Amino acid sequence: MSDALLTPERRAIIERAAGLGPSFRARSADHDREASFPTANWADLAEAGLLGICIPESAGGLGGDFVAYALASEELGRHCPATALTYNMHVATTLLAGQIADDLVDDADDLRILHANRELLWEGIVQRGVIHSQPFSETTSGEEPGFSTRAVPVDGGHRVTGRKIFASLSGAADVHNVVCVVDGDDRNRLLGVPADAEGVTIEGDWDPLGMRATDSRTLVFEGAFVPAGNEWIPPGTFDAVRDRWPYFYMTLSFSYLGLMRAVLDATAAYLTGSGSGEGRRDHPVKQQGWAEMNLAYSRAQGLCYHVLGEVGPDPGPDAVRRALSSTVTTMDGAADVASISLRVCGGRSLLRPSRLEQLFRDARCGATMRPWSVENCLGRLGRTGLYDDEEAI
Repeated sequence: MSDALLTPERRAIIERAAGLGPSFRARSADHDREASFPTANWADLAEAGLLGICIPESAGGLGGDFVAYALASEELGRHCPATALTYNMHVATTLLAGQIADDLVDDADDLRILHANRELLWEGIVQRGVIHSQPFSETTSGEEPGFSTRAVPVDGGHRVTGRKIFASLSGAADVHNVVCVVDGDDRNRLLGVPADAEGVTIEGDWDPLGMRATDSRTLVFEGAFVPAGNEWIPPGTFDAVRDRWPYFYMTLSFSYLGLMRAVLDATAAYLTGSGSGEGRRDHPVKQQGWAEMNLAYSRAQGLCYHVLGEVGPDPGPDAVRRALSSTVTTMDGAADVASISLRVCGGRSLLRPSRLEQLFRDARCGATMRPWSVENCLGRLGRTGLYDDEEAI
C-alpha cells in the first residue's frame, strides 16, 4: 500500500479494526450457522469508536474519510465478512451526510439544513451508539430503479410508505435511512425512519446461502412518521451522487476484498499447517492454485487501491471506468479465489464447520448486490469505446 493512502491517521483507524479481528472471527461460524446477527461485534465496534469512523473529530468521531472507511472495511472483512457488509450500511449515511455532501451541496439554505440535521445524526451515533441501516433495494431493478417508496409531508416531518427488500440490519438498526420520493417532486430524499416508529414492520425469515449474519429481511413502512430533523441530506443530493460522486456505489467492494484476504489466510494455514498437513505446500498443483489465488487478489487490490487514490467529486469517464472495473474484478475475484481454495485444500474444506466452506458461500453474494452489481457494471463497461463517453458511462 502506498504511503499516500496509508497516512498515520488512517493507519490508526485500521489498527482499531484489526484489534477486533480475532473476536469477530471466533464468533463468525456460530452466527453463520444460526443466521443470527453479530450483536457482540457491533458492541465492540461502538466501544472502539468505529461507528463514528467518518464523523469529524470535533463531533466526537474518528475523523476518517472515504479511504479510511474503505481500508477499515477491508480489514473487518478479513475476519467477519457479514459484519463488514452490514458495517457498510451504517457508515454509508455518515459518508453521504459528511464528506460527500460537503463536496456536492453549495446552496446556502441547503447547507443550513444539512449542518443542523447532521449534528443530530452525529450526536446519536457518538453519544448513544445509534445504529443506522440504509435499505436500498426495492422490487424494481436497475441501477436507478425509480424508487416506489413514498414520503408525504405532514406537520413536523414526513410519513413514509413502501417496502425495502434485502434490508440488512432489519432487526438490529435503530434508524432505517430510506431513499424515497414525494409526489410531484422528482428529487430523491434520504429520510431516517425510526425503527420503533408506528407503521414499521419486518417480514419474512432470513435463511440465505451466504452472508447469513446480515439479517437482511424485508422492511415494510405504512405511514411511518419521520421527524423533519431526520432528513440527513438536502432533497436531490442523492440524485447527484451517481454522476458526481459515483465512488459511493463501490463501498461494498472493500468488504469482499477483505473476504479474499480471509480465504488466503485460511488456505495458507492449511498449506503450512503441522501434523497431517506436512508436505502439502510442496505439491506443485497446490502451489499453482495458491499462485492463482494471489494473482487474483493482487489484481483486485491493485485496482481498488488505484481507485482510492483518485476518490473525489466529478471524476472523468476514465476514472469512472476504473471504479466500475475495480468493482467487477473484486466481486468476481472473491468468488474465483474461494473456488480455487476448495480445489487447493480438497474435499475436507467442504465439511462444516469449515471456514473455507463458509467463505465460499459468502463470496457468491457479492456479484448480485446493487446498485453496482456485476451485471450493471459490465453493462456500462460494455458500452465504453462504442458510444460517446457521456452516453456510455
